[in-house]
Amino acid sequence: MQLYPLLYDTLIATEQVHHAAIIRKKDSSVRAASVGFSMSDAEVQRLIQAFKNASHIREHGLFVGEKKYTAIRADNSGVYGKDGSQGVICSSTNGFIIVGTYDASMYPSVTVEAVEKLAAYFREKSK
Repeated sequence: MQLYPLLYDTLIATEQVHHAAIIRKKDSSVRAASVGFSMSDAEVQRLIQAFKNASHIREHGLFVGEKKYTAIRADNSGVYGKDGSQGVICSSTNGFIIVGTYDASMYPSVTVEAVEKLAAYFREKSK
C-alpha cells in the first residue's frame, strides 16, 4: 500500500491539515510524512504509549514535531492536543496512528474530520 499518496490526498490536499504522518505501531516507524514534518523516535514512542496510558498524556502533555501540546482528549482511539491556535489530532487504528496538525488559518473541526476519516478507512480495511 502506497501510504504517502493516501496521506497527501486525504489530509494535506484538504488544506486544513498543515502537517501529517502515518505511524506503524508494530515497529514504531513513521511510514509516511508530509514534506517538512518529522517526529523523533522518542515522540513516536510517547505517542504510542499515550493511547495506552491517557492519564500520563493529560498530565504531561503531548510532544509532536518538537512542539508541546496540552491534551484536550486522550483515550484509546484518539489523542488531541492544543497549543494556542495550533493543534494536533491523532487517531489510532489496529496497525497505525494517523497524525495531523493544524495552524491558526485552519478549521480544527475539518482537521478532525479528515484525520478521523482516514483512520476509519484503515479500520474498515482492518489495518
